[in-house]
Amino acid sequence: MNNSYVADTMALVLRLEQRKLPREVKAVFEEAENDNVDIFIPAMVLAEIGYLSERSRIETSLTEVKSYCSVHKLIKVEPITDLIIEKSFQIDDIPELHDRIIAGTAYSMELQLLTNDPIISKSKYISVIW
Repeated sequence: MNNSYVADTMALVLRLEQRKLPREVKAVFEEAENDNVDIFIPAMVLAEIGYLSERSRIETSLTEVKSYCSVHKLIKVEPITDLIIEKSFQIDDIPELHDRIIAGTAYSMELQLLTNDPIISKSKYISVIW
């Protein structure tokens, strides 16, 4: 297992809502919760969770994410930086902006992304675990 990962919106939502995750993804979250690996949550994920929560499309809220991150110190929000934006626009095989910024976070950090998104999974720029 690596020492650091990036999680996309659905990976985090499924974990917080205690829904089914693939064994390997669940193990990464457990390792982070036990202070053995880092998980970076792109700031764009917070925006998506806020939006989906506001529209009652998920049960998870921003408050729950903040609480989860405060309890598990190795699970932390990664701000959107100019480097992440630059790397995001190097990714030419993910058309949707929000997904591109999430993928760009992983790409800029050279980390694997926990995602079930089929378009991101096919990207030549991103290594995915799901």
